[in-house]
Amino acid sequence: MTGKNGLTYAEAGVDIDAGNALVERIKPAAKRTARPGTMAGLGGFGALFDLKAAGYRDPILVAATDGVGTKLRIAIDTGNVATIGIDLVAMCVNDLVCQGAEPLLFLDYFATGRLDVGQAAAIIEGIADGCAASGCALVGGETAEMPGMYHGGDFDLAGFAVGAMERGADLPAGVTEGDVLLGLASSGVHSNGYSLVRKVVELAGLSWDAASPFGPGALGAALLAPTKLYVKPALAAIRAGGVHGLAHITGGGLTENLPRVLPEGLGATIDLGAWTLPPVFRWLAETAGIAEPELLKTFNAGIGMVVVAAADRAEALAALLAEAGETVSRLGTVTPGQGVRYTGKLL
Repeated sequence: MTGKNGLTYAEAGVDIDAGNALVERIKPAAKRTARPGTMAGLGGFGALFDLKAAGYRDPILVAATDGVGTKLRIAIDTGNVATIGIDLVAMCVNDLVCQGAEPLLFLDYFATGRLDVGQAAAIIEGIADGCAASGCALVGGETAEMPGMYHGGDFDLAGFAVGAMERGADLPAGVTEGDVLLGLASSGVHSNGYSLVRKVVELAGLSWDAASPFGPGALGAALLAPTKLYVKPALAAIRAGGVHGLAHITGGGLTENLPRVLPEGLGATIDLGAWTLPPVFRWLAETAGIAEPELLKTFNAGIGMVVVAAADRAEALAALLAEAGETVSRLGTVTPGQGVRYTGKLL
């Protein structure tokens, strides 16, 4: 290369300085998620966490990883990325709490073709919002600038969460016939079924900036309503006693997720008239002619989490959850059999 200008990494499409600038910019966001047990800020090769300082004596660790699926496509196309990080956190920590675990720490993975520091910072601020609302520390992550892999402003996002519980406190436990199923309302579509959502929007001939046909504002913004975080109310219910199981209603809907917490020989009977189907799901179903069984197996249909409660504790737990801000519906009971049996009509 004598006498010639050498090629740089930046000229190949990777800007290390931009990556460093992003780390500095997001340090305050990460710092505000600090909690007992957090031992270091961003910048190390790994993140340290002190379980004893977090109050655990004989802890069992629980881990979960997830993404937000093709909901990202709407965020990218609209440029509205401020809340997609909340979705990412919710998809991980809502799963952790179903095992009886308290989420403790979170790491994110953000990959893009060309790093836009402002966009990335907005996404990570959203992640920090989700962590702070869940009592979970944002302890690190990875930002990967990958020219040639992602094009036209596309990016991908994944997350990893670790939680803990004392030995013997894992869920589900003690689920029995007669247990009451308490449904906690969702905040919308959450982060599952968006490939079908996008097909329905295409079928309807609508753009993301069109007026939402099921509520105020633009369609794209309405469909980006972030996934609800159930961690703090769920943990409060667990600590109050009487919770035998929790089911996060994600891909597969009530039909496939609720049986995951029921022991062999037991199923569930759910009254579809126990709650009102939110307008977004009614619009999706009516626009595309989606049958009720398909709707219940694809979307959360308005119920984002189910609490399996001991019959003699159901009323008290429902009141506790309502006081914590949840909209609670008594869906049905645990019954002999297998799978979920529906009564009544949703549509």
